Amino acid sequence: MKNLKNDILRLLAKPGYQPLEKVGISRQLGLGPAQRKKVRDALAALEQDGHIARVRRNYYVLPSTANLVTGTVLAFPGGNAKLIDTEGGKGEFFLSSINLGTALHGDRVLVRPVHEGREQPRHGGAPEGRVVRILKSANETVVGTVASTKGFQYVIPDDPRLAQDIYLRRPDKALPQQPKEGDKVVVRLDPWESRHVNPEGEVLEILGQAYAPGVDLISIMRRHGLPESFPTAVQGEAEQIPETVQPSDRKGREDLRDMAVVTIDPDDAKDFDDAIHVERKGAGWRLSVHIADVSHYVQRGTALDREARHRGNSTYLAGKVIPMLPERLSNGVCSLKPGVERLAFSAFLDFNAEGVLRSARFARTLIRSIARLTYRQAFAILENKTSGRSDLPVVPEGSLCYTDAGVQERVKAAWELARVLRRRRFEGGSLDLDFPEVKVWLDPEGRPERLEKIENDVSHQLVEECMLAANEAVASALKRAKTPAVYRIHEVPDPDKLNEFREKAARYGCRSGDLTKRAEVQKLLKLIRGKPEEYLLKLEFLKSLKRATYGIAPLGHYGLAKANYTHFTSPIRRYADLLVHRALAGEPSGKAGELGEAAMHISRTERTSAEAEKDSVQRKKLEYFERQLRARVPEKFRATVIDVRSHGLVVELPDVLFTGMIHVSKLPDDFYTFDPVRLLFRGRRGKNKFGLGAELQVKVCRVDVYKKQVDFEPVKT
Repeated sequence: MKNLKNDILRLLAKPGYQPLEKVGISRQLGLGPAQRKKVRDALAALEQDGHIARVRRNYYVLPSTANLVTGTVLAFPGGNAKLIDTEGGKGEFFLSSINLGTALHGDRVLVRPVHEGREQPRHGGAPEGRVVRILKSANETVVGTVASTKGFQYVIPDDPRLAQDIYLRRPDKALPQQPKEGDKVVVRLDPWESRHVNPEGEVLEILGQAYAPGVDLISIMRRHGLPESFPTAVQGEAEQIPETVQPSDRKGREDLRDMAVVTIDPDDAKDFDDAIHVERKGAGWRLSVHIADVSHYVQRGTALDREARHRGNSTYLAGKVIPMLPERLSNGVCSLKPGVERLAFSAFLDFNAEGVLRSARFARTLIRSIARLTYRQAFAILENKTSGRSDLPVVPEGSLCYTDAGVQERVKAAWELARVLRRRRFEGGSLDLDFPEVKVWLDPEGRPERLEKIENDVSHQLVEECMLAANEAVASALKRAKTPAVYRIHEVPDPDKLNEFREKAARYGCRSGDLTKRAEVQKLLKLIRGKPEEYLLKLEFLKSLKRATYGIAPLGHYGLAKANYTHFTSPIRRYADLLVHRALAGEPSGKAGELGEAAMHISRTERTSAEAEKDSVQRKKLEYFERQLRARVPEKFRATVIDVRSHGLVVELPDVLFTGMIHVSKLPDDFYTFDPVRLLFRGRRGKNKFGLGAELQVKVCRVDVYKKQVDFEPVKT
């Protein structure tokens, strides 16, 4: 099939090719009637992937020859969309709601550019397009909430990018119970013929009342197609693996059980897949990075391996982990718990005093961690706060005091090296793209009771630099050996995208030069640091970059400024790392093309997981704000004005990383007029002004769960 597809593409690309239908293509390729089905299947697959286009009377051409572009719809809550991930790097196109037709968010579509006689494109410089055909639907099922009016029911999709409500018809198969208003349901869409009427569908599954505990997580899992459990065969293989290291497992391994290695992970982590040890070697250091040897237990071609590849990675929802591997492995024999023997794949890296890598060696080992530290505990050691009280929240282990002198020595030695590596990395052009995160703490019923901002402090930086060093060293070794492997790729961004970001940053007073020059990007990111709008602008900058993916060519990592980079350090939760371990061990990578297909697949699963994780955190934040509406003494939040619009102020809550709106009617003690030039609201009677950068205290006044929007109002301090 693959060779046939390539033959078809070569035929359609020949100079002078005239559009042919499937019979004509078969004849041109010298194929008889007996092989017509193969040709038909190959044409259908090529069309669905967007590599070819079908024009009038079912004739086939390359999209570019018919002025057509293939891409994916990225819809916006207002109804408009843009075309992304275009075939052949044609760039993005703006798709108005009218020109979308019946295409929905995520659909793979064929688009014809719309010029309308204009000399300059609108919509931020993106040319306009019109959907002419849907190649592959991304929304066979939709998750949403049942509502009713005038004798019929409809479903409001959870995803605000699906702008149309779905009318419910009688299901083909009777359900155990009828859906009622407020139920969270899974709907199968019928073919949607016209945008002038709402789509219809039938309820396949009732998940429960929308606000019942746990239903929000089930909804997110259904929406993103995430699995609830492992197949029986996978569990069966996992149960056959001993819970402890066996004598036969130790053969051929370096025994490092006397090495004082430590793990540093989040408070609530259960799977510990990396441990470190740093020691002085003359004026330099030796860094030992020990990674759980998952490849010893998960053999290629087994049910465990197939399921891990299918999942691609673990998914960390707020309140629930969907692991890549069964718990017996992920939290058991593969987890580098303290005081127990574990199998590892280790990297031994020697650095000089300037942090330059002088040598690298890799080996399968046997280790025994001496301590499981949380980031808080490591931070306390580095800040010399282990012997007294701290104002940091109490961690599950109960104390920030880790007084073992050997552990403290290991942590401080690791930070000495990490600090040098970090400085050298940024001097080499690496970009400061570190983001704080918000941890949602849940009560026993799964309801949010606290939002905590987690900063990227020195304890996180320590671990990050050690892992980056190991990943880079492994990538370099695989590249030198010309071993087929999966690499982590972050390509150079589009100059037009960088220029758009430059203009947005200038609006906030952050001016810069040519952002195609890395030094200018670093200057701008440094200028943004500490400003009220830092989080917003960093997010905008990320949008201007290409998405990091997996591939089989070592194309380098733009953000990290590394020519060689891969993922080696988290095989418990990423299939890419498991593939890299096998490559480093010299294990065969499979048939030609299999590794490339795996890289594309795990890039997709990573994207799905990232969207699901973002959805779950956002949903819990919305639920937290809803609870604030009902609280007797609602919480006050710090807010900074990051945009000013005619109807109100857009504010960022820096302590919980949430963006909301203050409507002009909620501004206090006056009537306000909007100044579109200076971007501020000015009181008519007094001297009150609210503009960019203004800081104030706010409380929640409205929550719209469907649109995922929260309104705030100022409170007097």
